[in-house]
Amino acid sequence: MKVKEISVINEIILKSLTKSISYPQYRALVAELVQKRSTTGNEKTEALINYTMLNDRRMKRWDKTVKLSDEAIIKIKNYNKKVTWLVITESWCGDAAHVLPVINKVAELNEKIDYRIVLRDENDELMQMFLTDGNRAIPKLIMIDDESGEVINTFGVRPSVATKMVKTYKAEHGKLTPEFKEDLQRWYNKDKGQSTIQDLLKLLA
Repeated sequence: MKVKEISVINEIILKSLTKSISYPQYRALVAELVQKRSTTGNEKTEALINYTMLNDRRMKRWDKTVKLSDEAIIKIKNYNKKVTWLVITESWCGDAAHVLPVINKVAELNEKIDYRIVLRDENDELMQMFLTDGNRAIPKLIMIDDESGEVINTFGVRPSVATKMVKTYKAEHGKLTPEFKEDLQRWYNKDKGQSTIQDLLKLLA
């Protein structure tokens, strides 16, 4: 990548970081939207409002129940580089509701990890830099070295196990059906955030 391209990316990231919020602030925002029967993002459809309400309940559950193994905790605490985990999301995103609380559990264990959140539709330039298969897919975690400002890794939009499930199903059926999406939610519930934890540990290797 050319120096000029890196400079442009860094500038866009810094601009988005000034608008970013912490995980507790994000949870408070979603709770407020539920009270107002609203949602983040440019579209305010009834369906997306309902997803935001559902996701608030999902995040409450994961905030209480996600568990990390002793081995995972040691690895996280031993990570010694100052980084920012900047996550692009929206309140209506189903995958985000399962993933964001897990990211928080990991980030809480190491003060060198600064976990920040921005909304996709308010940060289109940033989103365009981090497309997944050409799509504005979320949630997307961008891992930034605080010292150099360099992007050193990304994660998302789903844990790798779920990504494989989605790709296999799409290859066979052409698109994701409502039935598959329900199966995916069941997988998240059964997995209890463990696949996401393993993927995040790889970022800290």
